[in-house]
Amino acid sequence: MAAEVTEADRTAERTRSGAGPWAVLAIACAGQFMVVLDVSVVNVALPSIRRGLGFSPVGLQWVVTAYSLVFAGFLLLGGRLADLYGRKRIFTLGLALFSAASLVGGLADTPALLVAARAVQGLGAAVLAPATLTLLTTTFTEPEHRARALAAWTAVGAAGGAAGNLVGGVLTQYLSWRWTLLINAPIGAVVILLTASLLPGRGPGRDAQRLDVRGAVLATVGLTSLVYGISQADPRGWSDPVTLVALTGGAAVLCLFLLAEARLTRSPLLPLRLFGSRSVSAGNGVMVLVGAAFIPMWYFLSLSMQNVLHYSALRTGVAYIPHTTMIVVGSRLAPRLMKLIGHRALIMSGAAVSAAGFLWQSRLAPDSGYLAGILGPALLMCLGLGLLMTPVTAVVTSGVAAPDAGIASGLMNATRQVGGSLGLAVLATVAGDVAGAAGLARSYGHAFEVIAGILVAVILLAGVLPAGRPEAETEAEHEPESSAAR
Repeated sequence: MAAEVTEADRTAERTRSGAGPWAVLAIACAGQFMVVLDVSVVNVALPSIRRGLGFSPVGLQWVVTAYSLVFAGFLLLGGRLADLYGRKRIFTLGLALFSAASLVGGLADTPALLVAARAVQGLGAAVLAPATLTLLTTTFTEPEHRARALAAWTAVGAAGGAAGNLVGGVLTQYLSWRWTLLINAPIGAVVILLTASLLPGRGPGRDAQRLDVRGAVLATVGLTSLVYGISQADPRGWSDPVTLVALTGGAAVLCLFLLAEARLTRSPLLPLRLFGSRSVSAGNGVMVLVGAAFIPMWYFLSLSMQNVLHYSALRTGVAYIPHTTMIVVGSRLAPRLMKLIGHRALIMSGAAVSAAGFLWQSRLAPDSGYLAGILGPALLMCLGLGLLMTPVTAVVTSGVAAPDAGIASGLMNATRQVGGSLGLAVLATVAGDVAGAAGLARSYGHAFEVIAGILVAVILLAGVLPAGRPEAETEAEHEPESSAAR
């Protein structure tokens, strides 16, 4: 009875504040869509950006790399800031940074200014992305409603990645590459206004003045160095001194970070006690593998369509529509299936469906038609992605108490990003550098086969997850803390 009263009180408080739970969901999804969309929307515009601003071939990669490096490096800090200084405040700050940097980038007249704007965009995204998820996990506390909210958040995020190629192609072809960035500014302004009027305010928490600055610096430097080293493995090679120094330096700094968090800090940026939960430890392990499989998927699909099937940028974007659709379908089905078979079985099933799709995709040849070469594999790959992302997110975020929701969200985003960077570097090495459509089809096929193998590893690691609903583990672990708080 007490739990029911507490939940009713929370709902009433949100209503009085002017924000129903589903308004919170809409705002959080809008923020997440902007972040994920911007990861891919610029890719199609890169040739136009190079011509417009005079980038060198080597310098052009920094339009993408500057964003991804800063994004990955600051995710843990962004997640903790939401816990300490209030979710609404940090969500608004991240959105404002992201939107302002998008405006500057769209108006940039030099390569250096565009790269700097993309770096600030990455910082805004690192603050914004964990806050979007934290808003949901702290607003939707009832398991069924949380599952539905996470399914919507997952669908919007995954669809944003797929839609980025289509949006980028349309904007670049019919307007200008600048609009791939400028479009964020008016959208961000509208979301900021909605946030100010609809989201309930929340002031700093009790630890607001005790941010772990040392941990923030070590985590940011370590993650940034590690992701940079991984990103250099393909162009430079794994044995190149730059790659080795970045990788070993990043790993060493992250080891120092863990040591400091365990022994030297009263209010750690990343409380290591979180990893005592199988939901958090095994769930983040699964998320690393999921990132390693699905983030590179878009890269190799774009190359397959343009270099093997010789699609234009716009046709490639249109060809992604079924991928987006199946992600949404899988995400909508996920909450119902979680109730029927449980989160662990659904993760395994989704990974198995996607693995079959990747094996089918590996058979692509220059004479493949769209139906058998792209559409068929898409139905399986992206249906599986939609099915598994909701339960994985639910597992990782349900294994923590509310005061740590932000850092758990930041950790989940960081592990997925690091997994994606590592996966892309490894798969690019596997694919190799070959010439001719037939040779490229075989090399990309090898990459898709390895992704199928990664998803088999997801199935095996998912077996370590708790068998019951993730909320049960959370309640058991945090009951004493919750009672004391009441």
